[in-house]
Amino acid sequence: MKKYDVPDIVISRLPLYVQTLNQLLREGKSVVSSSELGERLKTTPSQIRRDLSYFGGFGKKGSGYDVISLMESLRSILNLNQIWQVALVGVGHVGMALLHYDGFGRKGFEIIAAFDQSPNVIGRKIGGIEVQDVELIEAEICQKHVDIGAITVPAENAQAVADRLVNCGIRAILNYAPVYLEVPKHVQVSNIDPVLKLQKMTYYLK
Repeated sequence: MKKYDVPDIVISRLPLYVQTLNQLLREGKSVVSSSELGERLKTTPSQIRRDLSYFGGFGKKGSGYDVISLMESLRSILNLNQIWQVALVGVGHVGMALLHYDGFGRKGFEIIAAFDQSPNVIGRKIGGIEVQDVELIEAEICQKHVDIGAITVPAENAQAVADRLVNCGIRAILNYAPVYLEVPKHVQVSNIDPVLKLQKMTYYLK
């Protein structure tokens, strides 16, 4: 099956499966049933079996899934069996938090470059990365075959930054700017807007 034949909602659940399997491994479990996975993920066993069926057979009926084998298979499906380099543009409060966050390295992602236009941060070393002038994006990124960009600039600058990153070969963008980006079809964009999430939650606080 081609990767584009798999519904996006299914792909979005796979990292949660990996996270849960990793927790089970830390707890010393070697085998897990779809029922237990369903309980932990607040979904049904049939949903889990349906999701996994897109990628072939895992485990045997009645005997559950081997935790390590399933986790490694899902990591391979998600292309997590390598280190992914990330270029960050925008070193304000959010950008600084991302540079200081050590969870990226533990999960297979490495921020290798950071850019900003403010003289207050250019030249500073934050989280082990020296912040460079945003004008150097092409010179620093285009030749390095970086696949992922993170944008934490103001909304009015985000599209121009995205265009420059895409022109350098970036194929996935983690967008913290409160604006939707227009990108080619081959470029994946994930929008991270905490305010939108809060506004959704307040609906339930009536």
